[in-house]
Amino acid sequence: MADNGGGTSISITALDGIVNVNSLFTLAAFAGLAWTPSDGATTLSSPECAAGDRVESDLVFFHVLAFACFLFSSLVALCLKQAIRTVSRHGHASSVRINRLGLRGGILACATGSVFACLFLMLALINVVQVRLGRISCGGAALGAVLPLVILVPSGLLIYAGIVLYTFSHTH
Repeated sequence: MADNGGGTSISITALDGIVNVNSLFTLAAFAGLAWTPSDGATTLSSPECAAGDRVESDLVFFHVLAFACFLFSSLVALCLKQAIRTVSRHGHASSVRINRLGLRGGILACATGSVFACLFLMLALINVVQVRLGRISCGGAALGAVLPLVILVPSGLLIYAGIVLYTFSHTH
């Protein structure tokens, strides 16, 4: 199917947005990996509410998963952008053929990677809260810090996923 260039520029803009946002979150995940929970950081909780080794282990585990998913999403987006530019350079504007199914699949893979990365980063942040403020099961400040996180992040991801799916169902 021939592309008039408009859809291609929109795709490149969308891919640029994915790469830019993922870069910020990748930096956050990397910074989280650099922070070691047991490096003498003070815990603001009572000893009976202190997070254990399992929470600290999960914190690192979720940061690594978030980092990997953000990198996956960004690398796929960069490859798609390069493929679009390469195809566009080698053809005339009226005869450029973009594999729409491949492009849509790639954008869907980017969006899926970003969603999973955000979920893993949220789980890592929940564990950061538990290390610093105590276990969530003890209530108090830890619960107060985690509640907005578990309400707002999934809500934003549902909106994001809904818009991506709507766009896919209403474009040719």
